[in-house]
Amino acid sequence: MFLGTVQRPAVPQILRDTELVGNERARYKKVSALQHQSLEPRLKSTCGSVALFVSRPPTLFSPVKSSLRPSPVATSQIIRNRSSIRNYAKMASPQIRLNNGKQMPLVGFGLWKVNNDTCADQVYNAIKTGYRLFDGACDYGNEKEAGEGVARAIKDGLVKREDLFIVSKLWNSFHDKERVAPITDKQLKDWGIDYFDLFIIHFPIALKYVDPSVRYPPGFFDENDTLSLSKTTLEETYHEMETLYERGLIKAIGISNYNGSLLLDVERYAKVMPQTLQIEHHPYLVQQDLLDLCKSREIAVTAYSSFGPQSFLELNMQKAKDTPLLFEHSDIKSIADKHNKSPAQILLRWATQRGIAVIPKSNNQSRLAQNLDVCSFDLSDAEIQQISALDKGLRFNNPLNVRRVGGGWWSFLE
Repeated sequence: MFLGTVQRPAVPQILRDTELVGNERARYKKVSALQHQSLEPRLKSTCGSVALFVSRPPTLFSPVKSSLRPSPVATSQIIRNRSSIRNYAKMASPQIRLNNGKQMPLVGFGLWKVNNDTCADQVYNAIKTGYRLFDGACDYGNEKEAGEGVARAIKDGLVKREDLFIVSKLWNSFHDKERVAPITDKQLKDWGIDYFDLFIIHFPIALKYVDPSVRYPPGFFDENDTLSLSKTTLEETYHEMETLYERGLIKAIGISNYNGSLLLDVERYAKVMPQTLQIEHHPYLVQQDLLDLCKSREIAVTAYSSFGPQSFLELNMQKAKDTPLLFEHSDIKSIADKHNKSPAQILLRWATQRGIAVIPKSNNQSRLAQNLDVCSFDLSDAEIQQISALDKGLRFNNPLNVRRVGGGWWSFLE
């Protein structure tokens, strides 16, 4: 079942036509002539609408016949940056319109497990490749370095701040009412920005406060290697998120690792419904009922760990070691061969074609480009169903099975 498919009205074949023109100036003139034509496809599905593409996104996406079509505004910006329309079309991500009207790229760069020593360069190179969404968190411990990469890209004229969609997360140790705003200020300073495009409650778990000057990021455990819980409720924390939203420090509210019951509870007390839910989502853990619930509430879904066990091998998780890798699964490999794509691209396309945002990471420049270029081809309905049929309800990210591995970092017992 699709989270979202795009119905596109008849529109000019901008990219295909302009590629036939012999020079950049002629291409730009041809695109500019179409500037005022309305392009308003909507995400629709058999179970309702979860998001909209706005009238003039940087790119448009059709799962019926995929192509990436830069808008005149986006195209002129790329020309000013001396990049070709052809290269931009390959790299730019389509946009999801959230329930508050804000646009979010469908494909982003995840900062989980990105090494501090290379983080700034990786963020900078990802921006050069075409990434605009960066998914960070206090718990990843690399927000200062990510901010350095962003600052360098802005200084070099690659992007403006408003071109980027920067995501961060509120860690469990800062759920107390009086702690939310101060830690948000610190994280903004670490990034070197004055607002987050999306700020997410990382886990529905409130832990006792840890002073950042004592240990940062604080991780799951206290000095006695135990989980020390706070008495703060999720409702209290969420209302503080709403205050940040009202102040303009965050442009969208997100939640992460919430199940359906917790999501319905949010609906009970929220003045501003969350714009996104971020969850573990891959063919071994589809969570279709939760996806359907989000769709009915117009909450966009972002998938993390899109590659399943592959994402957890470097954490030395035994469950991941014992699980057949999706990259090597015969069904995934056969579909990849059919489309002349990598298994990673097939797994990402399985999500994005169903309207689910993805946030993969890679240290490899060519794979960076491959991961971003996952909306230029389509899987058939049968292929979507074939991949979804691999569902085992197999969850890898389980905070009940965590252990300290030194330096405040944690891994999984399983």
